[in-house]
Amino acid sequence: MIVEQIMKTPVITLQPTNTITEAIQLVRQFRIRHIPIVDGENHVVGIVTDRDIRDVSPSIFHIHEHLEDLQKPISTIMKTDVIVGHPLDFVEEVASLFYEHKISCLPIVKDRKLVGIVTETDLLYTLIQLTGAHQPGSQIEIKVPNESGMLSKAAAIIAKRNTNIASVLLYPDQDENYQILVFRVQTMNPIGIINDLKNAGYTVLWPNLPGVSS
Repeated sequence: MIVEQIMKTPVITLQPTNTITEAIQLVRQFRIRHIPIVDGENHVVGIVTDRDIRDVSPSIFHIHEHLEDLQKPISTIMKTDVIVGHPLDFVEEVASLFYEHKISCLPIVKDRKLVGIVTETDLLYTLIQLTGAHQPGSQIEIKVPNESGMLSKAAAIIAKRNTNIASVLLYPDQDENYQILVFRVQTMNPIGIINDLKNAGYTVLWPNLPGVSS
C-alpha cells in the first residue's frame, strides 16, 4: 500500500503571514491537529500543531491579557525543519519515519508542492484495515520454525476448513530459530482449526483454550 491511497486531500493550510488567531480558528473549526504552512507556490515552509498553539494561547484565567500576542504571524511559532513524504512512498516506510522521528503527521509533497497529509490516526486506521481487526473473526497465533514454506503449510491447514484468512502477520520469536505467525480468520469458532494445527505439530500460542491449545 502506498501513501497516495491513505493521504488526506485537499489540505487545510496557512501562510507564514497568517496570525496565530487564524490558526486557532482553523483548529477549532475543522477539528484538526496539524496545519502545514506554505508559501505562495504551495511549497511547505513549516508546520504548526495544536500543541504549538496551546503553548502560546493565554490561560482561561487570563483570557483577556496579552491578546496582542495572538496577532503575531504564525511564522513566529511554526517549526521549519519539516519532514515530508511522497505519494509513492510505502505506508510501512512512513510508519518507520513516524517512529524514528517521533512525529505525528507527514506532509506529502510532489514536485515540491503540497498534495496531501498523513497523520498518526490515518496510520492506525490503515493498520486496522490491513489486519482485518474491524471485521468479525478470530485471531490465531502459532509458533513455527524459522524456515521457508512454514506460512504456506500453515495456511493450507486453515484452507482445508474452508475458512478465509483476512490477514497474516509475522514477527520474530525470542528464540531466533522460531517465528510467530498471526492469522486473522473469518470465523467466530476457531476450535476446529486449532485442533488441526496442533495435530500437525504446531504450537498454538493464542487462543489459549483449556484442553485445546494448552
